[in-house]
Amino acid sequence: MFNGLVAYLDSIKARDPAPRSRWEILLYPGLLAVGMHRIAHWLFEAELFFLARFVNHLARWLTGIDIHPGATIGRHLFIDHGFGVVIGETAEIGDNVSIYQDVTLGGTDPANGVGGKRHPTLCDDVIVGSGAQILGPVIVNERARIGANAVVTKDVPEGAVMVGIPARSTLVDAAEYAREFVPYGTPCSEIFDPATQKVEILQCQLEQMQKQLAALIAERDATDDDEAPRRKGSRNRA
Repeated sequence: MFNGLVAYLDSIKARDPAPRSRWEILLYPGLLAVGMHRIAHWLFEAELFFLARFVNHLARWLTGIDIHPGATIGRHLFIDHGFGVVIGETAEIGDNVSIYQDVTLGGTDPANGVGGKRHPTLCDDVIVGSGAQILGPVIVNERARIGANAVVTKDVPEGAVMVGIPARSTLVDAAEYAREFVPYGTPCSEIFDPATQKVEILQCQLEQMQKQLAALIAERDATDDDEAPRRKGSRNRA
């Protein structure tokens, strides 16, 4: 058990440059929320639903993170900062997943009262950026990255980087894009964000037209400068 805790703390330290020691990580609200969820999930599986909910509410009060006791969580889940994270009852999370603040793993059509698989499945090594919403029984496959504030309503391919509302793939594999992935906001200076691609294309076209216009003005001014002495000479001869 001790070795497992040390491995968990080391996995967080490998993903977060802020902590100076393992002791500091023990104070992380995400660590407390996941630890208390383990207890709540054990009670939930034992059909001690009231006690499971009590532990869940206590964890939410202490951390601001709401994980339903029925959610299934794998090894080394890292909830960074964490405040506002909501994980639904039938959500399934694999190993080495990273989730930032204000993320929702939510269900669809909550008013119909129908049970079953209603929440997302996050496979191993997935990263979910701040403010992202993953809704319904979709599958986010291995190594996928969900950009900040993206809204995912369809399955995500392995290694994809998803941005926009609704979320669409940037068509760049996460293995190549991992260094430039920003969990608090998805950069799109070099890779178009599908949600705003038309605007970015028009901006590029406008910049090109401005450069062409500047070149034409410079050419006209150069021509006027060359012709000015000739006009002056013609007036003198007259």
